[in-house]
Amino acid sequence: MPQASGATWLTGARSNWPGMLLAIVVAIAATFIADTRGGPTMLYALLLGMALHPVSVEGSARPGIDFSAKRILRLGVALLGARITLVQLGGLGWFNGALIVAGVLATIGFGMVVSRMLGLDRRLGILTGGATAICGASAAIAIATVLPRTETSERELVFTIAGVTVLSTLAMVVYPLIVTGLGLSPDDAGIFLGGTIHDVAQVVGAGYSISHDTGDYAVLTKMLRVAMLLPIVMILSVAMIRGRAAADKQQLGSLMPVFLIGFVVLVAVGSMGWIPESVGNALNEVSHACLVIAIAAVGLKTSLLDVRKVGPRAAILLGTEAMFLVGFVLLVQYFH
Repeated sequence: MPQASGATWLTGARSNWPGMLLAIVVAIAATFIADTRGGPTMLYALLLGMALHPVSVEGSARPGIDFSAKRILRLGVALLGARITLVQLGGLGWFNGALIVAGVLATIGFGMVVSRMLGLDRRLGILTGGATAICGASAAIAIATVLPRTETSERELVFTIAGVTVLSTLAMVVYPLIVTGLGLSPDDAGIFLGGTIHDVAQVVGAGYSISHDTGDYAVLTKMLRVAMLLPIVMILSVAMIRGRAAADKQQLGSLMPVFLIGFVVLVAVGSMGWIPESVGNALNEVSHACLVIAIAAVGLKTSLLDVRKVGPRAAILLGTEAMFLVGFVLLVQYFH
């Protein structure tokens, strides 16, 4: 039996390494471009991967690309838990915490409603709404792992990642102008920026461009949104399985995917102070690397022509979700 298992593992490794190597090379190239020219690494990885799609459609690279887009992706999501602690989240206070949780839930619900109004699949509304409400590309990746798989899943994920990345970059420039125009205090400004900008890097850039205090509040707020990734994905996992006509034992076993268990364990261990700072930083780097490799693999699997099939209505959906979240947070802050 051990010999059989070893042979199976070796066969899998031999079939996966060409595609994994290709995804890793694309990820390294994307990281190099981002480090030298600036810009979002994940977007570069996605675009470079899509440019090389014709090379990966057939041949020996396909199994490893599929492996990277699924297994390495889930590992990267699980390791996100290493950067979140309960102590960090407690610093926001109950009102701000409730505001962020309500904003996440309301935006996802808004996405589901508007997607149907636009004649789109509700699944796309959940995917784009979750990416907008929680943490951009990382949330899109995590949510996509528990949504039902269809022939359009890959292109919808690519569209969402590209869309939220572009919107997040624009928000990093535009939202500080909103803060200045409205004359928000440092804490309200930080909560607004951290509660509305999609990706962590852009939150940091926008927050600290105003002041150190604003940046601190923005990062804490963003961490709470990232922490919402776990309960949202768990709820979606349960809802999707219960929605099926027949749930066999294998389906019931996937109510709590392994990568979510890893996420929970890392949050708990980190909250207890059992993860040294150096180890936590290393886990964050590994998580980022896994996600970039996974995004490169998703790009390699996806044709630009397929992405265009998502259509302009999906772009309208994504834009209105972003505006809804901004309006929601500002409105609650105004009446508080």
